[in-house]
Order: sequence, then C-alpha cells, then structure tokens
Amino acid sequence: MSVGVIGLGIMGGAIARNLVAAGADVVGYDIDPGICAELGHQGIEIASSAKDVALAADVILTSLPSPGALAAVIGGAGGIDEAGAGDRVVVELSTLRIEDKEAAFEILQKSGIDMLDAPISGTGKQAISKDISIYASGSEAGFEKARPVFGMIARSCHYVGAFGNGSRMKFVANLLVAIHNVAAAEALVLGMKSGLDANAILKVIGDGAGSSRMFEVRGPVMVEQTYDDAGMKMDVWQKDLDIIGDFARRHGTMTPLFDTSTALYNAALEAGFRKQDTAVVCRLLEHMADLKR
Repeated sequence: MSVGVIGLGIMGGAIARNLVAAGADVVGYDIDPGICAELGHQGIEIASSAKDVALAADVILTSLPSPGALAAVIGGAGGIDEAGAGDRVVVELSTLRIEDKEAAFEILQKSGIDMLDAPISGTGKQAISKDISIYASGSEAGFEKARPVFGMIARSCHYVGAFGNGSRMKFVANLLVAIHNVAAAEALVLGMKSGLDANAILKVIGDGAGSSRMFEVRGPVMVEQTYDDAGMKMDVWQKDLDIIGDFARRHGTMTPLFDTSTALYNAALEAGFRKQDTAVVCRLLEHMADLKR
C-alpha cells in the first residue's frame, strides 16, 4: 500500500517513520526543506507538492498546525484537490475547528475525493511508540480503506460516525487532558512540598485509584524536569485550548475545571514557557508554592 503523509513535523514525522517500519511505501511533503531532507534519508520519498503526494498514494494523511496550512494543502496552488477524482481517501489527523475541516471536506468533495476527520489522541512522543488512538469519522467506505494504515501507526482506532464526530470526541478528550495534566502537577507539588520523594509519588500514586493517563505520561517529565524535550509545546497547546473553550461556549456547557486549568496554562505562557512541554505547569505551581528542588 502507498501512503502519503503531508506535514512531517513532530507528529507527522513519527507517523511516516512508523509507516516505513511497517512496510508501507511512503511519500511525504512538508514546506520545511530541512525536514524533507532529513526524512528523505529515512526511507520516505519526498514529493514536491501536496498534489503529487495525492497522485502517488492511496491513503493521504495530513498532520497540520493551523487552518491556513490545511486550506493551502487542500485547495491552494499544488493542493490535493488538483489531483482530481480517484480511488483515494484523505485522512485529516490535526486538531482544528470543525468548520475548517468541513470547508476542506467540501473542496475535496467537489473534486471527487473522499475525506475523513480523524484526529489523534496522544502526543508526538507517544506517536513514536504508536501509543496513540485515532477518532475516525466520515464515510464508512473511507474508514475501511484507511483502516490498515491506522493499524500501522496507532494502538487503537475508533470509528465514531459522521464527519466531524472525530473532532467532537477529540475536544472532549482534550478537555480531560488539560485538567488531568494540571491535576498531576498539583498532586506532585503537594506531595513534594510535604516532604515526599518525587519518584516515590510517581510509583505509589501511579499504582492506585488516583492515577491517570496524564499522571503516567507527564508525571515523569515533571519529576525529571525534561520540559525542553516537548511532546506537546505550550504555544501549540494554546491553540487546542482556544478550540475547546469555543466549542464548550457554543454548546452552552459550564467548564469550571477546564477554565481554571486554562488560566494556569496562560500564566505559564506569560512566564515565558512557550516552547516547553505542557507538563511545565508543574514548574509554575512549584514557584507558586515556593518549592525549591
């Protein structure tokens, strides 16, 4: 099977490498020449445009940072829509507003190209070890065509129905991620300030009812303070927080825990932690608690 990957950053690059390791023929594209040069030496054929990726692949995965990037890849010069109708499916993996994905869907539909909304739950680091989950939505035929690819890059994949449901599910998941990440930091800071050993907290709490996926994944980052090796950078996470907040307001739901967590992320950004991992909220809470390590 030939698989295309457009957007070869932290997430897309990890996915492309896993596809190569799984035996797929992989063609990729990114606007960054440096990234293309690096991955071109790792078994990935580098195309000159998104259109060329679509012409070469049966399943095209897009992992992009912004609505503008998606619009350019789908309908800009050399975009996927220029490849025309064919037995291919585009799988949009990014976390973006549903309206932006729907606009892309309509453009591709006019060109006779199917598209799935299939955001990823997990960080770039988790993608390296295929410890991610995919929330796929759209046509069942498109899902079945892409299913073998999902098996090459993720530990699980859930088909959640009509186009857009994947993003709705991702927003709900990310609301929990936002809260649980802060909760993990808060618990660690309380434990350390009370005199407990940080590694002991990780081991003991991680084995009990108080643990969470974020405690397991980001707790070690907080304890080791390896924030510069980011799985999800704070400035990128800000985009996700804005999307979730807007989604909740549109549906008239109260999100008191999410709102409190968002205020702490904003404070961390204001403190200069823009390129660090989101686990860096632990450092902010340590400062607020006057905890010295």
